[in-house]
Amino acid sequence: MSDDTPYEQVTEGIRIRVSPEYSDDQSTPDEAYFFWIYTVEIANESEHTVQLKSRLWRITDANGKTDEIRGPGVVGQTPVIPPGQSFTYSSGCPLSTASGIMVGSYQMTDEGGRLFDVAIPAFSLDSPYDAMRRVN
Repeated sequence: MSDDTPYEQVTEGIRIRVSPEYSDDQSTPDEAYFFWIYTVEIANESEHTVQLKSRLWRITDANGKTDEIRGPGVVGQTPVIPPGQSFTYSSGCPLSTASGIMVGSYQMTDEGGRLFDVAIPAFSLDSPYDAMRRVN
């Protein structure tokens, strides 16, 4: 995972750390297709075992168009994370603009069955093409 200023937030002892990275290999800027890979670490700093049940993402492009994505688990998994342990995964996000923002939440449950939401901090999707546009 990149140490380039990850975005992080803690909710009820669950630390979410996100590191986005623009993927030049998977992007075709001439066709307005920009792709980012983001790595998320979910660290359980609480005293209870938790399980990630579902996710909610709000992805906003540079034009202000927002898509909402909901679904079970992450990358096909609903990980169980004991105290002091963490779960890390990577996924991707395409946009039709050279920059955007993602924010969201995970719904989790503790060993008593209580459901609670864990905030995913807002993070910026920036490509070199966006910076070049601003300079010109």
